[in-house]
Amino acid sequence: MNLFIYLNSFILFFWRVEFEMRIVLVEDNQMLAQGIQKVLLDEGHSVDYFIDGNFADQHIEHEGADLAIIDINLPGLDGISLTKNIRKRNQIFPIIILTARGATKDRVTGLDAGADDYLVKPFKMDELYARIRALSRRINPLLAPREKIGKIEFDRNSRRIFYKNFEININRRELTLFEILLNKKGQYISKSHLVDTQYGVGADVNTNAIEISISRLRKILSNYNINITTARGIGYMMDDLANE
Repeated sequence: MNLFIYLNSFILFFWRVEFEMRIVLVEDNQMLAQGIQKVLLDEGHSVDYFIDGNFADQHIEHEGADLAIIDINLPGLDGISLTKNIRKRNQIFPIIILTARGATKDRVTGLDAGADDYLVKPFKMDELYARIRALSRRINPLLAPREKIGKIEFDRNSRRIFYKNFEININRRELTLFEILLNKKGQYISKSHLVDTQYGVGADVNTNAIEISISRLRKILSNYNINITTARGIGYMMDDLANE
């Protein structure tokens, strides 16, 4: 019995780490940075934010990080040089490069400097967060790639949903909603947070779009003993019907 409790605690520890990381964000566009910070903080991560590449470099050298999001064009020290400095110190945490440059040459330069992934501005928050999730699994390879809820299993590596090994097809937006709600299973998530994650912070989107997607997702999942509860003025929560 004690061994069972220990193993469960061990698994829960690594599960928590996937979604609660120390993330360093280095971005001189303060509006974009605030949007990224909001999404990451809402997901339970801690964020150290820097505008200047030199200050970020000093912080990372002494404090480290679980993951870094670095813009290429920075005051003080550019993102490519910052990435190179991190790798020269043999700091091996994942790095995502952000830039307005879309040329193949620039992407190659960032990856050659030691970045693990690359996003071209403008991008949607759900795309950034999907990259973060994928890279976080490199930190914790012991995490089970499939998570069960109700009668279905969600494969986090491929982002596919299965019922008895048969794939359940849902559109991309509803899949992202499912994943966000699953990450906070049993907890309410505000409509504004779902809008920010789906469409980007500050996007001019009618919140009815989220309500329509939630309604469609609820109808699909109800066939598999999963319920999405709506609390007016609070948000949405997904859970097994057995836990309702």
